Amino acid sequence: MLSIPELAMPRTRKVTTVCNGKIEVWNDREEALDFFLRQMMTTEGEERDRAECIYIQLIHGLDECSDED
Repeated sequence: MLSIPELAMPRTRKVTTVCNGKIEVWNDREEALDFFLRQMMTTEGEERDRAECIYIQLIHGLDECSDED
C-alpha cells in the first residue's frame, strides 16, 4: 500500500515553468520547487511575487506553471 494516495502524487517529475516570459523545462519537480523557494526568500517585490505564484502551482502538482494570472 502506498503511503501517499496515488491521486495526490504528481503524474510526472517533469515540469515546465514560465517566469517573466522565460520558458524553462525542469526534469525534476523537486529541483524546480527548490529553485523557486530560494527565489522567494532572496528577492523582493514583483520578482518575489512571480516566484511565489509559480511555487504555489508547483506544490499543487501542475505540470505547466506560469507567473501570469
